[in-house]
Amino acid sequence: MSDEGKKVTRKEAKKAKAKENYDKTILSMGGVVDNLPVVEGNQDEHGGIGSGAELGAHFTVSQTSKTATQLTQMENSMDIKLENFDIAAQGKLLFDKANLTIVYGRRYGLVGPNGMGKTTLLKHIGARRLAIPSHIDLLYCEQEIQVDSTSAIDTVVKSDKKRLSLLEEEAKLMEQIEQGLTEAAERLQEVSEELRDIGAESAEPRARRILAGLGFSKAMQEKPCTDFSGGWRMRISLARALFLEPTLLMLDEPTNHLDLNAVIWLDNYLQTWKKTLLIVSHDQGFLDSVCTDIIHLDNQKLHSYRGNYTLFKKQYAQDLQVHEKNFDQQQKQLKAMKKKEKKGGKKNAAKQNDDDDAPSAELLQRRKEYSVKFQFPETDKLNPPVLGLYGVTFGYGNDILFKNIDFGVDMDSRIAIVGPNGVGKSTLLKLLIGKIEPQSGELRKHRTLRIGWFDQHANEALNGEQTPVEFLCTKFNIDYQEARKQLGTTGLAAHAHIVKIRDLSGGQKSRVALCNLALGSPDIIILDEPTNNLDIESIDALAEAIRDFNGGVLMVTHDERLVVRTDCNLWIVENQTVAEIDGDFDDYKKEVLDALGEALIAKK
Repeated sequence: MSDEGKKVTRKEAKKAKAKENYDKTILSMGGVVDNLPVVEGNQDEHGGIGSGAELGAHFTVSQTSKTATQLTQMENSMDIKLENFDIAAQGKLLFDKANLTIVYGRRYGLVGPNGMGKTTLLKHIGARRLAIPSHIDLLYCEQEIQVDSTSAIDTVVKSDKKRLSLLEEEAKLMEQIEQGLTEAAERLQEVSEELRDIGAESAEPRARRILAGLGFSKAMQEKPCTDFSGGWRMRISLARALFLEPTLLMLDEPTNHLDLNAVIWLDNYLQTWKKTLLIVSHDQGFLDSVCTDIIHLDNQKLHSYRGNYTLFKKQYAQDLQVHEKNFDQQQKQLKAMKKKEKKGGKKNAAKQNDDDDAPSAELLQRRKEYSVKFQFPETDKLNPPVLGLYGVTFGYGNDILFKNIDFGVDMDSRIAIVGPNGVGKSTLLKLLIGKIEPQSGELRKHRTLRIGWFDQHANEALNGEQTPVEFLCTKFNIDYQEARKQLGTTGLAAHAHIVKIRDLSGGQKSRVALCNLALGSPDIIILDEPTNNLDIESIDALAEAIRDFNGGVLMVTHDERLVVRTDCNLWIVENQTVAEIDGDFDDYKKEVLDALGEALIAKK
C-alpha cells in the first residue's frame, strides 16, 4: 500500500497534531521549521539601529481604526494607546483584542511565559505595524550591529544623525561668514542654540560614560568594531540605544550578554531614565529596580499593574484567588441550573426560552498557573578536601590570569565568583572541572566526587537527534514515564518531550540540560551563567533547588537575585588571584559604581 493510502492510527494523528501545534509555536517566535517554505527576501542583510524590528511575512496584524477626534488627541500627546488589536503568526493567535497604554515617562516591564509573544509585540511596535503616532520617535534595540572599521566610541557618537547634521551646517555657516556672507549669522545663531539644547558638547563624554559602564576600557573604546566579538558588539548596540535616548526605548533581554558588573551599572543608570522604557527581561532584580509598572501577557491579553515586579506578583496572586473563587461559584450555579432543568422538564425549558434575551454572563475558564520545579537529589557528605586548585598559574600567551593561586570548594560551599569582564571567572571554573590544565600547580579532587556542570553552552552537549525523553531514558536508564515526569517538573511543555532536541528553542533545551544535571546526582554543582535561556519562574525554581541542595555550589552569574537568594559568599577575581570579599552584595555594587565614578541610586 502507498503512503498516501495508508490509514493513520489515532495515536499517529494525535502525534501529528501535537507536532503541528509545536511548529506553529516555533514560527510564532520567528523560528524555522523543517519542510516548510522559507519567506522570500534577503535575510542576511542587517540594517542600522532598529533593524532588529524587521518582521517576517508570516505575521498578520489587525487594529480598530481611530476616529478623527482620537487622532487629533494623539497628535498632542507623548503617550501611546493601542486598542483592540490582534497579532497572529501562521494562523496562531498571539494577541486577541488586546489593549496597551504606555504613559510617557514610565518604565514598563513586559512579562509572561516564554514563547507567548513578548518579543513579537516589541518588534511590531518598533516596525510601526501598530498605530504609533508619527511624532513619537521610538527604537527597538537590535541584538547586534552591522560593523566596520569605525571605533566603538565613534560608532556611538555618530549614531546621533541630528547632531552630526547640525555640526556640519554650523561649519558651513561659519565658513560663509568668514567669506563675508553676514546674512548667515542669524541661521548660525539658531543652529548654535539647537546644538546647545541637545547637549552637543557633552555628547562624547556621555557616550564614554555609557561605554565604560558597559565594560569598555578607554583602550577598547578606541578599537574598531570589527575587532569585537558578537557579545561585545551587542554591548555597542545597547550603548547606541542608550546614547540616542528616544521617546520610547524598547530593550529585549538587555542583561543577557552582560557580566554582573555591567548589569549593576545598567540597573543603576536606568533608574534615572526620564523618557519611556519598555523592557523584556528574565532578571527579577533588574525589573524590581528599574520598572515603575508591569505589563503581564496572559491568555492573549495585556494586563497592567502599577509598581515593580514584586508588587505585581502579590497583586497577581490575589487576582488568581478572586478568579478561582468566581470560577467555583459559577460552576455551582451551572450545576444548579442543570439540576433544576432536569426536574422541571418542559415547563422550565419554556421559562428558560423567555429569559434568552437577557445578557448571559461570561463563561469563566479555570486558569492554569504556570509553575516550574527543579530538584537536586540529596547526596552523601564527602570529607574535605573535596575539590581544589593548589599553587596554580594559568594564562593565555603572555596574558597571565592566575598566579600561584590556592582555591577550593567543599560540600558546604556557597560561592559566587565576581569581577570585571575578562579577568578569568569562567576560566577558574574550567580549571576546577579539569576542562583546561594549569601551566603549573595542580588540581586535586576527591576520588568519588561527582561534579554537575551547567553553562550557557550546556545545550550543545545534548544529542540533537534524540527527543528529550529518548535522551534521558538512554543516558540514565530510566523508564519513559519517569523521563516525562522529570521533564514536566522543569516546565517543558508535554508536546516538546517528543520533538527532536535540535528543533527546541534555547529555553526548552536549557530545561532538558537541567534535567540532565539533576539526574547525574552531583555532589558539587558548578554553574556558569545558567540563567541566559531561563524565564523568571525557572530562575526562581533553580534558586530554590540550590537552597535545598545539601552539596557544594559554585557559580558565575549576572543575576543578582540568584546570588542573594542562594546565600552565596562573594569571591572576586582580580590582580591574578581570587579572594573572598568583606561585605554583602550591596557593598559590592557600591564598590563597582564607585570605580566608575557613579553614585548608587537609593532604593525607594
